[in-house]
Amino acid sequence: MATKGLKIAEVRDRSDEELLASRDRARDELFRLKLGRFTNQLTNVMQIRQKRREIARIETTISARRRGLEQAGAGAKE
Repeated sequence: MATKGLKIAEVRDRSDEELLASRDRARDELFRLKLGRFTNQLTNVMQIRQKRREIARIETTISARRRGLEQAGAGAKE
């Protein structure tokens, strides 16, 4: 589970549906990381920070698209 977070360019290249699915998956992973921290099973607590930032990047992109400040990425079906 030692994966690095998504870069902003990777987030922007995704379609809206992919972003929503990624956000839900990242929130679930964050919950599991926090649970692991409280049960002393998490070895790298930096994963929590990385996951929070990944969620923030996704949320920022979703918000910008809703306000019309950003176009859907190459993965979008338009």
